[in-house]
Amino acid sequence: MNPALKGILYSLVAGLATTLGALPFMAMKKGISRRTLDILLGFAAGVMLAATAFSLVVPSIELGGPLRFVIGFALGGIFVDIMDKLAPHEHLIKGYEGPLEHSKVSKIWLFVIAITLHNFPEGMAVGVGAFTAEALVIAVAIGVQNIPEGAAVMASLVGAGYKPTRALKISFLTGMVEVVGGLLGAILISVARPLLPYAMAFAGGAMLFVISDEVVPETHSGGFERASTYSLIVGFIVMALLDNLLG
Repeated sequence: MNPALKGILYSLVAGLATTLGALPFMAMKKGISRRTLDILLGFAAGVMLAATAFSLVVPSIELGGPLRFVIGFALGGIFVDIMDKLAPHEHLIKGYEGPLEHSKVSKIWLFVIAITLHNFPEGMAVGVGAFTAEALVIAVAIGVQNIPEGAAVMASLVGAGYKPTRALKISFLTGMVEVVGGLLGAILISVARPLLPYAMAFAGGAMLFVISDEVVPETHSGGFERASTYSLIVGFIVMALLDNLLG
């Protein structure tokens, strides 16, 4: 399969995993507990961390050397930081207290925007990764970590009073942002293949920034940091094993 087409297809599948995570909550009438949310997102952080290290950072260094890696990785982190500052949003689940009242709908939407923003660089990682031997591993990693994110979006919206069908549509749309990122990443490498080491490092830097600035601090702010830490370890182990089996 053409690598560019593969990048678009893989990013579509990874984006749809967000909807997969939302589906089990179609019948729910209340939000899930903060502890459950922390555990789910802790697992997602572990998966993202392993994918960043083994499927993006290592291949970037192998392909382009340390200097290209450092430049691309730093630019990836700076890019997400700028996105965070330019687009108003709420850091993930800050202030989450279980089932949410209608008065908190605006805050929930800021949370949804945050998830959407961070799905873009993840989609880029899939699109760029399609040109490497780690294509399937990266796509699986992003898809796996999208499942708890989809669950978080769905649970938050339903808890805020949205009908499950509408909440599912919104969750689906947040995942589809990854297709846009995947398309951009695939086109970029198709046009300028020498940029691949930079692009892989860029995607890795962007993902690590999200993990450190967003996911980990928030899952440690509700009193369930030990549970979320163990969940992160499990997520890292799962992704490391998948990388070994699929790579």
